[in-house]
Amino acid sequence: MALSALVGTRLRERRLAAGMKQADLAAAAGVSASYLNLIEHNRRNVTPPVLARLAAALGLEPAALGEATAGALAEDLRAAAAALPAAGAELDRIDELIARYPGWAALAGGLQGRVAALERAFAALNDRMSHDPHLSAALHELLSALSGVRATAAILAETEDLDPDWRARFHRNLYADSERLAEGAEALVAYLDRTETEPEEGLATPQDEAEGWLAARGWHLAEADLPDGMAGLRDEIAGLASSAARALAGARLAQAREDAALLPRAGFAQALAELGPDPARIAARFGSGVLAAMRRIALWPGAAAGLVACDASGTLIFRKPAEGFALPRFGAACPLWPLYAALARPGLPVEARLETAGPAGGTFRALAFCEARQPFGFAGPDLREAAMLILPDAAPGRPVLAVGSTCRICAQAACPARREPSILREAQ
Repeated sequence: MALSALVGTRLRERRLAAGMKQADLAAAAGVSASYLNLIEHNRRNVTPPVLARLAAALGLEPAALGEATAGALAEDLRAAAAALPAAGAELDRIDELIARYPGWAALAGGLQGRVAALERAFAALNDRMSHDPHLSAALHELLSALSGVRATAAILAETEDLDPDWRARFHRNLYADSERLAEGAEALVAYLDRTETEPEEGLATPQDEAEGWLAARGWHLAEADLPDGMAGLRDEIAGLASSAARALAGARLAQAREDAALLPRAGFAQALAELGPDPARIAARFGSGVLAAMRRIALWPGAAAGLVACDASGTLIFRKPAEGFALPRFGAACPLWPLYAALARPGLPVEARLETAGPAGGTFRALAFCEARQPFGFAGPDLREAAMLILPDAAPGRPVLAVGSTCRICAQAACPARREPSILREAQ
């Protein structure tokens, strides 16, 4: 193993030892989170200037990351010995091993880093299998397809005088179930492979991955306002691990472009300064939709506002958190959110003052709105999307509505909309 091949692995180990998130290190070094992810997995070369910035962000000398120096390699070998004490490795002869057999020493040190990475990946995968409802549904779909293949194959194998028409029908069923099984297996493998991408962050869905990319950019796509700024963003999106996440990020980028065309940067900045974060008034000034104005407000540089959006099923399709206002990763959100009141009343604004429980909670001003569209005309379905802008509370004294994130982890006592008991002790 070439010593240079350990650069990414060494960088990853130093970052984890420092307790720093990948997105934080990327921001400190001035690179994208997706590019740093590729570097850490030894899939991209790193230039000396970038390596110097990464080392500085970690408080290290570049030499500690750039090459497997004797001291760093000795550290890796000691970690390998500590992981398997029964081997009885001669710790007092590590320097001799490095000097006489540098290749084998580098191999042993590299394998130690790989073992540690695999252990973290296993832990993340175990957590995902225990808590991710989507994985359970995917496995059920695979088992269903497999049962269909087995049953059809048994009929064809055991029935010698089967009618030709029925035989042809069973062949078609067998082919369809086999295709479903193959496609489901490929999708499941790709889904599980994402554990290798960022196991310590616990990304579980393409939505998490796409929103993680946005969060690493400070929830702002400045390039969407520039006519020639899209190439870099497309390169970043191409670096995301899953095709589903790339599709979601691409759709978010296209939407940001549309919003920027409707609410141009200079005019929007002036309107925001004059009107404040009022999406209805801003939308009226530009003749845009209210949801477009909400997105523009929430994704403006340095905005403290949070934003959640849902479709007609109530499923959250976008989540930008606001400090102190927790958003659920799995399961349904709090039914008391004004988001759902707006979903039931398209075109009518809903405003409420909300209060969240817990030491990190607070009060917030929530503005919700729903837009409906009929892409197939009157005879087609009514498609709805609602969004809720979460702003810092600026109207103390008004009545507040106590809300949570989701019932399972909400500590609000005596909530009239509770669906299930909370795993947390109710607030006293």
